[in-house]
Amino acid sequence: MYANYLEQLKVADEAGYGVAWLAQAHLSTEVQKKNKNPVIPHWEGEVGLCTDFFQLAMLSMERTKKIEIGSAVMSILANGGPIAVAERVGNFCALQQIRGDSRKLNIGFSAGRFQFMASPYGVYPRNEVEEVAWPALRGQIFWEACEIFLRLIRGDTISSDDIRKTLLSRSNFRSDEDWGAVQNANGNSDNEINIPRRYVFEDIKCIPQNWDRELINLTIGSHEKALQEHVNKFLPVQVFNLSITPPEIIEETHERMANCYHEKGGDWQRQMMPRTVMVFLNDEEGLSPEEQSAAAHQESQSALASYWNALEGTLDPEKVERAADNAVIGNAEEIASQINQRFDPNDRLMLWFDFFRHDSARVCRDIHAFMERVVPLVNGGDA
Repeated sequence: MYANYLEQLKVADEAGYGVAWLAQAHLSTEVQKKNKNPVIPHWEGEVGLCTDFFQLAMLSMERTKKIEIGSAVMSILANGGPIAVAERVGNFCALQQIRGDSRKLNIGFSAGRFQFMASPYGVYPRNEVEEVAWPALRGQIFWEACEIFLRLIRGDTISSDDIRKTLLSRSNFRSDEDWGAVQNANGNSDNEINIPRRYVFEDIKCIPQNWDRELINLTIGSHEKALQEHVNKFLPVQVFNLSITPPEIIEETHERMANCYHEKGGDWQRQMMPRTVMVFLNDEEGLSPEEQSAAAHQESQSALASYWNALEGTLDPEKVERAADNAVIGNAEEIASQINQRFDPNDRLMLWFDFFRHDSARVCRDIHAFMERVVPLVNGGDA
């Protein structure tokens, strides 16, 4: 699979794609199915092999000429936590300068969808109050981690006392019943509950210190409005939104980010919020356009069914219910038409070609065909 990835990456580089986004994974998803509360019990096989984004990013840049590399997305709660990840960012960029490579490293970061990947690193309920509050509290731990991560990348010297406190209140919970259960576990009816810090440390500062911050582009994987605004107090941080996000939420996010995007990042642009799209393109030789379309739809069925089955229990049910279509399917003309109808001309699409497909030669053909056959129709507006 690593060899297939590098083969596909070379094709994408030569075809002129902008960024190769790598999904990061940790620990075996097959083994976690034996746990008491498996988080993705229906998924068959491993989610991914990119357990160290920075090593794979360096190898990827050594094998290519123009394409940038990005993480989509990296958990800053797993694999050492925000301090360890901040150190790796600075170290990577310092080495990039030594290599004379001016391409940006695109750091997409999030809390991570799968709890079993974060638990071994100390991200789990420490007492009864945290156990009851966990669905809301885990998000607040990510707030804490984000501030640590971004301030260390910025070059700050910080201690844990400098980081925002975690105070739970009714606003963090979906219902009065959920909040009442946390108050009961805490033994009082206080309007706020102080949660001890997850990360406790005296003054620290990451080394190396004097690396070029222009070599990174930061993007947060969170749809929480207040957090999107909060992280931009420290550095320019763009936003990921899944393709299933309803159009009205997309437009609302663009309006909000235009007002809160960190001044050092310049004016907010639509392309600063990448949109993930599964691509089921069939441009195979020997087939008529109708046959290509039929084959593409057949190829998409099992993959999309497995995708939604695997996400069961990991996404907000209301979000799933309101979800927009998350795939483009068909021959080149059909896919171009779907893109033109569904997206703004200035949107930036993150194209997922290889879901459930292990035929690397076919993936390479699809990558090439999209750029050669679909992109001209989209940019030319003829589809």
